[in-house]
Amino acid sequence: MTDSDSSRIHTPVLLERCIELLGPALTKPGAVFVDATLGMGGHSAGVLERFPDVTLIGLDRDPEALAIAGERLERFGNRVHLVHTVYDGIQEAIESVGYSEIDGVLFDLGVSSLQLDRVERGFSYSKDAPLDMRMDSTSELTAETVLAEYSEADLRRIFRDYGEEKLAGRYAARIVEAREQEPLVRSGQLVDLITKVTPVAVQRQGHPAKRVFQALRIEVNQELAVLQRAIPAAVDALALGGRIVVEAYQSLEDRIVKRELQARSVSSAPAGLPV
Repeated sequence: MTDSDSSRIHTPVLLERCIELLGPALTKPGAVFVDATLGMGGHSAGVLERFPDVTLIGLDRDPEALAIAGERLERFGNRVHLVHTVYDGIQEAIESVGYSEIDGVLFDLGVSSLQLDRVERGFSYSKDAPLDMRMDSTSELTAETVLAEYSEADLRRIFRDYGEEKLAGRYAARIVEAREQEPLVRSGQLVDLITKVTPVAVQRQGHPAKRVFQALRIEVNQELAVLQRAIPAAVDALALGGRIVVEAYQSLEDRIVKRELQARSVSSAPAGLPV
């Protein structure tokens, strides 16, 4: 862990609320907690400190985050098991460390502060960097590839569905036109392109590239598809009395979480059957 990594490590804003919600399930002896989005380990450290009998299974697709969290959580010894995986692989991860069910699980969705701070990873539209946007540096698809190879129709769909961008068609058409002249390989190029075709009135409402960058990030990392599989898998892994907590920060994630949790909360028993 570098000095700059150490300086960025902080207590998550919603840590106490998460602990309050998870707490009733983590007080039993031998409780198992899954941090499905481990990041730099802030939530996990808080849980392990508060509940001395809890075992942690920490998941993250980002090898860099796993390394930093591993150092941060080293003091908890064999109570900690870290797994390099995307969080829809939660059941396999649980079984890989010798468990069949869990008592609590936490998802903190979206891009992490570590990923935003690493300029070279290309998540931020405020600084020029390679168009990468991979949460897992070992995966293949990058934002550069999406912009270079996807059709105008697919780009329009991504910007509309994943960015909720009203100017999706305009941006997609301009990208296809521009890439015929030169490859789009840096975030600064994309920001300039988008800004030039965005009406001034729209620019006053916020950064014009914000939604396009969100859409590209979601596509590169398949965030919504993964989330749609992960919530049911997490619920299925819970022991009786287990709890799931999800921190979602935008409407696309929120709708999926609510829909999947509601679907898992509906009884399949015939109406009127005494239970």
